[in-house]
Amino acid sequence: MKARSGTLWLFIIPGLLLYSLFFIIPAVSSLLLSLTDWDGMTYNFDWVGLKHYGHLAEDPVFAKALGNNIKFSLTVVICQFGLSLFFAILVMKNTKLNVFYRTVFFFPTVISSVSIGFTWMFVYDPNIGSLNMLLHSLGLESLAQSWLGDPKLAIYSIAFVQFWGHTGQVMIIFIAGLQAIPKDLYEVANIEGASKWNTFRYVTWPLLAPSATIVLAYTTIQSFKSFDLVIAMTDGGPNHASEILSTFMYHEAFTYFNFGYATAAAVVLMLIIMVVTYSQFRLLKSDRIVY
Repeated sequence: MKARSGTLWLFIIPGLLLYSLFFIIPAVSSLLLSLTDWDGMTYNFDWVGLKHYGHLAEDPVFAKALGNNIKFSLTVVICQFGLSLFFAILVMKNTKLNVFYRTVFFFPTVISSVSIGFTWMFVYDPNIGSLNMLLHSLGLESLAQSWLGDPKLAIYSIAFVQFWGHTGQVMIIFIAGLQAIPKDLYEVANIEGASKWNTFRYVTWPLLAPSATIVLAYTTIQSFKSFDLVIAMTDGGPNHASEILSTFMYHEAFTYFNFGYATAAAVVLMLIIMVVTYSQFRLLKSDRIVY
């Protein structure tokens, strides 16, 4: 029995080593680094304890970045979740036309976020952008805006690009979940005279809960860690109106060389993602039927 246990450990050790190398050690190093004033350029640093965390609580730019990140994440999660589920239901059947539509919806996913960001910068341009030109041609001049220059619209304009580019990606997860539901259940629901809404509510949605949990968690983490799209489109401007936590860390580390302070913000971001993701799994557990 002991020999068997030793053999089992041989299978666990490689994965444990990789997990420690790429997650545990960096996480602990980041936590320690957040307690220093390291500038990222020299070997000299002083231990400052929890000073950076106290400063974060009073930093108006960090507060603005956190608020923007919440707006950004809520917009992306709600829209991306809803749209991906809607499109998945529409193109669930394996017909040639549906396969074509899936390819079209998935295509933006394979394009780099920087390329998408630069493309949408031209679309949003207030003078020569196709969006405002389209509004003018339709006689809707009053709706034309400086989409990235308006502090009230900038973060939502970027959020639209985010879920536009990734809706097709999570749609595939929903399609896989929908196709795994036994067709017999739909036949029974049809025989019982259930409406389409009741069929979705009592058959589709409960059995789709595992896929929904994955999509919800993935989309949330993705939206909180979004970086390249914001940097490419606005660099956090105007006046920090589109600054999010990841760009805040970048600017603190590579613009102001406050690596200790930036790492403290990274630790806070990691804790936020952990709490939000755990709450989502508790709310929508994959092993529980949700009505």
